[in-house]
Amino acid sequence: MRRLLGLLVLALALAAAAAERAEAVDPALRPLDLTVIDGSTSWHPDNDFRLYWDLPRDGNKDMAVAAVHFRLRDGDGRVALAEQRLPGWTNRLDHVAVPWGPGAYEVELWLEAPGGETGPVVTTSLLFDDTRPEPTRPLVPAGWFAGDEIVRLKLEHPAGPQPVSGIRGYAVAVGPGAGGAPCAGPARCKLEETDVRAGIADDTVSLGLLPEGDNLVRAVSVSGSGVRSAETSAVVRVDATGPAVGLDPTTGWVDHPVRVSARALDRLSGMAPGGPAGPYTAISVDAGPPRLAAGASVAAPVSGEGIHTVVASARDAAGNLGEAPERVRVRIDESPPAIAFARAQDPADPERIEASVADALSGPDPSRGSIAVRPAGSRRRFQALPTRFERGRLVAHWDSEGFAAGSYEFRASAADVAGNPGSAERRADGARMVLAAPLKTPTSVWGRLGGGGPARGAGDAVGATVYRGRLTSIAGAPLAGREIEIVESFADGASPARNVSVVRTAADGRFRARLAPGPSRQLEAVFAGTRDLGRSRGGEASLPVRSRVGMRASSPTAPVGGPPVVFRGRLGDRGAPIPAGGRSIELQFRLPDGEWSQFRTIGTDRRGRFRYAYAFRDDDSRGVRFQFRAFVPAQPGWPYEPAGSKPVFVTGR
Repeated sequence: MRRLLGLLVLALALAAAAAERAEAVDPALRPLDLTVIDGSTSWHPDNDFRLYWDLPRDGNKDMAVAAVHFRLRDGDGRVALAEQRLPGWTNRLDHVAVPWGPGAYEVELWLEAPGGETGPVVTTSLLFDDTRPEPTRPLVPAGWFAGDEIVRLKLEHPAGPQPVSGIRGYAVAVGPGAGGAPCAGPARCKLEETDVRAGIADDTVSLGLLPEGDNLVRAVSVSGSGVRSAETSAVVRVDATGPAVGLDPTTGWVDHPVRVSARALDRLSGMAPGGPAGPYTAISVDAGPPRLAAGASVAAPVSGEGIHTVVASARDAAGNLGEAPERVRVRIDESPPAIAFARAQDPADPERIEASVADALSGPDPSRGSIAVRPAGSRRRFQALPTRFERGRLVAHWDSEGFAAGSYEFRASAADVAGNPGSAERRADGARMVLAAPLKTPTSVWGRLGGGGPARGAGDAVGATVYRGRLTSIAGAPLAGREIEIVESFADGASPARNVSVVRTAADGRFRARLAPGPSRQLEAVFAGTRDLGRSRGGEASLPVRSRVGMRASSPTAPVGGPPVVFRGRLGDRGAPIPAGGRSIELQFRLPDGEWSQFRTIGTDRRGRFRYAYAFRDDDSRGVRFQFRAFVPAQPGWPYEPAGSKPVFVTGR
């Protein structure tokens, strides 16, 4: 109402002024297109305005102007600035200052001709408002935005009363860290800096896609004249990364249902449960419907034989989805392996025991499996045989000759990779696995010493040094081309204590071995057997060997009462090392056709050598021809038979 009264007063005043000049007005002096620089319909934050107009024309030239007149009225028509006369020609006013506070003013302008005539009054509005509006506030929803989500925010309306120019809109800046300023100036915002400018109700702003992390939103309200409010801010949190999802690792084949767990981790929005629309973790087995659980973990059972595929996924609080980088394979085998002994024994190797092991899922475990044996029909525990795994088969060797004759039953035990155990006591054709010991063809070997002449060792062999014999089956058939071990077990003190040599039988099963020189020994022929022939041994024989010793005298004669005769000699030691203390040697003498008598016992050195000086003291020895010898008696650790050296003749004189 007040504004209407003001306009009425303004109209009456203009009418009175027009009546006062009615006689002097020259319509041709009318200013053309009176304009406020920066807009006559725009609110200005400064009270100093600039005006521009076009001068009237007289034909091809501007009309002469002696002065410009203007005055200023407020919105109620009251004179805010009295009439001003600016002499001279001009078509602009650079400083028209509004003297009072914010509001809508009107400027009246007319021209004066050189003869004093004036032209008609033209008017335009001057809109001034430097009032700072109340601040707005970004209304950021609680929680997180996803990285692919366009962020739209509402802005709180500034509190009233509003500036006279109203609210043009809002200026918003967003960015990581401290962000950017909504407007370049500290007090005003340009029109292009005002992001939403359809008035106070245009309160929704789109921030677009924001980078991951904390983004600071800074906002101001902007008046119709471009004056900005104080700044407020809020944080928009963006999570553009899906959660990291992990599945329990698998452990290969198992023999039971398993429970698989998945876990999710999100470093920004997190995985804290938040209702139906909140974070969840899910597991799907074999492309079936997923099992979901709110929060960061879930577990699901996996059962049934076969290979199962498990995948896991999750959604974080911002709505980002993530998947486990790899699928997990769960392998379940709940059935034992199929086991069966071979249908028959191999005639060429009857003691080879085989059992097949088959498993369609996890496969046989090569580290687990055995073949065992016990007397047939007994309740004794099965005795395990050394067993190996070869290409899907358990293989064992049964030394049937080491068992008493009779029937024996067998059991094969194995497991698959999943751990399912299984066993079998039957062949592939269903027959019981029973064998009779012995399985191999029995053999017989004999041997004896004979022929070939004496062997020379450390002494002389008693009897022949050729060992001969024959190998046959138990039925007497000769066995040709078989290896026979000749085992020589030497007497105590020999080195080495044992010697084994190998000969091969001839077409008639016979064999022959020439024995090397050496100590006394026991002999035996041994046939170790083959895959189809049984072991045998025999032909025990004793081969005694005499000691070998030699001696000589320093002179064939010896004066009674004179210098002694020196006896020197050596004990042969091949195959029988002489200890540091030496060996015992008996020195003996006799008269022709008499018995040997011992007169001294001496020892050898480590090389078997000995020495003894003997003096003739008895006159009865004159003219007597004596025989002397060195005799090696039986003694501990000496692997030879007693023996003496050849006689040495010495005559007393």
